[in-house]
Amino acid sequence: MDQLLVLLLLLWSSDCEHSTRRTTHDARRTTHDARRTTHLYHLTDGRAGLQAEENHASTESVRLVGGDGSCAGTLEVKHQGDWRPVSGSYWTLKDAAVACRQLDCGSAVSVKQKEESSYRSVWWIMSNCVHSRSALRKCATSDTSSAILDLTCSDSVRLVNGTSLCSGRLEVKPNQSNQWWSSVCEADFDQQDAEVVCRELGCGAPSVLQGALYGEVEDPMWTKEFHCGGNESALLDCRSSDSDRNICSPGKAVGLTCSESVRLVGGNSRCAGTLEVKHQGDWRPVGDYYWTLKEAAVACRELDCGSAVSVGERIESSYRSVWRIMSDCVQSGSSLRDCATSASSDYILDLTCSDSVRLVNGTSLCSGRLEVKPNQSNQGWSSVCEADFDQQDAEVVCRELGCGAPSVLQGALYGEVEDPMWTKEFHCGGNESALLDCRSSDSDRNICSPGKAVGLTCSESVRLVGGNSRCAGTLEVKHQGDWRPVSGYYSTLKEAAVACRELDCGSAVSVGERIESSYRSVWGIRSDCVQSGSSLRDCATSASSDCILDLTCSDSVRLVNGINLCSGRLEVKSNQSNQGWSSVCEADFDQQDAEVVCRELDCGAPSVLQGALYGEVEDPMWTKEFQCGGNESALLDCRSSDSDRNSCSPGKAVGLTCSESVRLVGGDSRCAGTLEVKYQGDWRPVRDGISAWTLKEAAVACRHLDCGPAVSVGRRNESSLRSVWWIRSDCVQSGSSLRDCATSDSSLYILDLTCSEDRRKD
Repeated sequence: MDQLLVLLLLLWSSDCEHSTRRTTHDARRTTHDARRTTHLYHLTDGRAGLQAEENHASTESVRLVGGDGSCAGTLEVKHQGDWRPVSGSYWTLKDAAVACRQLDCGSAVSVKQKEESSYRSVWWIMSNCVHSRSALRKCATSDTSSAILDLTCSDSVRLVNGTSLCSGRLEVKPNQSNQWWSSVCEADFDQQDAEVVCRELGCGAPSVLQGALYGEVEDPMWTKEFHCGGNESALLDCRSSDSDRNICSPGKAVGLTCSESVRLVGGNSRCAGTLEVKHQGDWRPVGDYYWTLKEAAVACRELDCGSAVSVGERIESSYRSVWRIMSDCVQSGSSLRDCATSASSDYILDLTCSDSVRLVNGTSLCSGRLEVKPNQSNQGWSSVCEADFDQQDAEVVCRELGCGAPSVLQGALYGEVEDPMWTKEFHCGGNESALLDCRSSDSDRNICSPGKAVGLTCSESVRLVGGNSRCAGTLEVKHQGDWRPVSGYYSTLKEAAVACRELDCGSAVSVGERIESSYRSVWGIRSDCVQSGSSLRDCATSASSDCILDLTCSDSVRLVNGINLCSGRLEVKSNQSNQGWSSVCEADFDQQDAEVVCRELDCGAPSVLQGALYGEVEDPMWTKEFQCGGNESALLDCRSSDSDRNSCSPGKAVGLTCSESVRLVGGDSRCAGTLEVKYQGDWRPVRDGISAWTLKEAAVACRHLDCGPAVSVGRRNESSLRSVWWIRSDCVQSGSSLRDCATSDSSLYILDLTCSEDRRKD
């Protein structure tokens, strides 16, 4: 979803309307683009099926005009028989690369927005559609604008299959020729040639030149050997000689990585300060746009620093030119340069990475395999052997990275030892601020047994306060040393489930919003970040709000590995016990027990009770047999007897599915009418509005209703506001249930839905 659309969604009417001052401030600064997004929102949702179509247009429908060649100029698209220039908000090199591919040009070098003196007819192309790899003409919608896109692609060189636009296997094509792109053999290419290619593509200096990094040689082969001096502006400007090469050995295609032009300035070390990016030949600071540690981690990697520790913003006295880095682009794995777009801002991003330690391959920034690098050294990152590291050392590392206390210290959790090896044994007291401040002794270790690399998990600093148990209350997160409540902006059970997991509580049961009398400092948790699997801390951004999030998780039961929060393999944990979660055997559980669990989790009645639906039994085993009457409020309130069970046959773990509470009312049949969802004990209609429902979302509701395919989606306008559930379309499209994606709202617009009554057509 385009970030401006997300911004508008956040500003739409809700119980917490306008509760985040930064959001309101930024909204005023993007009025022109917001109006454009409002005009087009229905196209991003309503044409979702069309946009997803994979159809790489020929160059007959895309062209660049008015530039120095066929690969530079104003981008124009032919759509519905009409050639028009392209306009679009916040295009990056990643978007431009799609146009360059369709033009059969090389890599994207620059993209700029040119302001004309008057409005003209354009094709408006949203970047989120381009990211889906759709043909540009499939993403075009008619509009008028004075902002026109100018684009430059390289003419005759490109890097393919790389991790960014500045890395990949080198391919070359003669200028003004119908020849194909040709692979280059490593034997015909050297460091000076690489310098020219990196410069031609607008990238930094060459950092890696090695065959087969980005795939094998592909025919046809380039038959000339390059002889560059290193100062030429383009590779085909270099002298060359025929090498009469017709074949190239496997693994010998030129694989080139140009360095990313990123730096931190004004800080206490090279790994702290104001983040600046060089793009289109221009060093600029990055304008803060709700950056989290997850985006910061990309910058830290590009800087060859350690883990991301903190992200801050500095407000300057006036606006200045900045690079805005689109977060959805960065989170997809692209580099900062590929995700940069020109903007102006008075918010400047400051960033701190760790200098000499990092955790890699973990599930969050506070977990992973430990690697260490000496300060002020060109030596690479080194693995640490478990024998040279203990609990006190772990406490220092977790503190240095701004994480909670160590919770797990175990070899090979996050991958095997990788060379080179760290040869010193650490002797930390536990109070040092950095691992390299600890005493150390040479251990003369040259090898480390498989499975003995230090794998470390630091606890996440999350808590619920003011509730009836440790699994209920106001959600607070400790980030950058500061405990703050979490803003209650449009949170759903899907995001809440992440908090419940981090708290070692059960399933997410309810999410509520509390309005306070005044604004206070909060952490805003980015939902797109959380839904990608990241931790709350990694997804936190500083804000102020009067809308605070209250959360309830189940204390002692949970469903895991299910398709939604109301399905999964049942696990149980004793109250007031340090014992972990235990699997339950099907022989110790019946329909009345299932009714209690579904009620406890605020789900519908049990619909399926069958072993091994959601995975096999996992140790430890629950040793009691439940004997519920069916009316208890919690499973552990039921009577139980020891079953003396120590094992459970394969396929006999309790797999439970509770029904979704969804209905259609007021229509001609049970498969037509106003869509209503029961959540937190309350039946409410579902709203329609800026995030318009399409048949794609409607199909989810039809499945829950045991109806056939979705036939139509309509909207009914009521005379006054009423309480509704807003079902987030991005959440539903990810495969979650309607209940998991519901958030409280009020609206005039109510959703009407018609499904086919014949399931055989589905």
